[in-house]
Amino acid sequence: LIVVHLGGGISIGAHRRGEVIDVNNALNGDGPIAPERAGSVPAAGLIRFVRETDLDDRALKKRLAGNAGIVAHLGTNNMREVEDRGKAGDEEATLVYKAMAYNIAKWVGASAAVLKGDIDGIAITGGLANDKDFINWIKEMISFLGDIYVYPGEDEMNALAMGGYRVLTGEEEAREYK
Repeated sequence: LIVVHLGGGISIGAHRRGEVIDVNNALNGDGPIAPERAGSVPAAGLIRFVRETDLDDRALKKRLAGNAGIVAHLGTNNMREVEDRGKAGDEEATLVYKAMAYNIAKWVGASAAVLKGDIDGIAITGGLANDKDFINWIKEMISFLGDIYVYPGEDEMNALAMGGYRVLTGEEEAREYK
């Protein structure tokens, strides 16, 4: 299974038999461009950026994984606003939004390679999964990989709480991912 979570950061994980075998480090900005994260960037450009600024480590991390991505291009992390701007004719908003969909599709393809093409399905979750046009842009590029299941909404806190509950009640053992 490939699981794509579309939030302020975007995580794309390859899962085999219930175990995560590969996932991008979305918290620190690895992966596709996201509403608040730069995504993976070319090393030479990053080196040049670091040399040209006098940001300390903390400020640099905040810049790349909090004030980058869609925010840097369009001045907002509100993806409904980006969607509305595109529908109102803002070509830059549409271009940037489609670039994010393109990047997501590329990372899904990388996960497909990790799974050697043995994919039961692709699950797409998160708040951005509510935008049907955005999801369709992604689907156009990845549908040949298998069935796609879309679960819009921000249910991660509930899922974490339920997982903790299962561990506390002994229904499930805690796992440590290294």
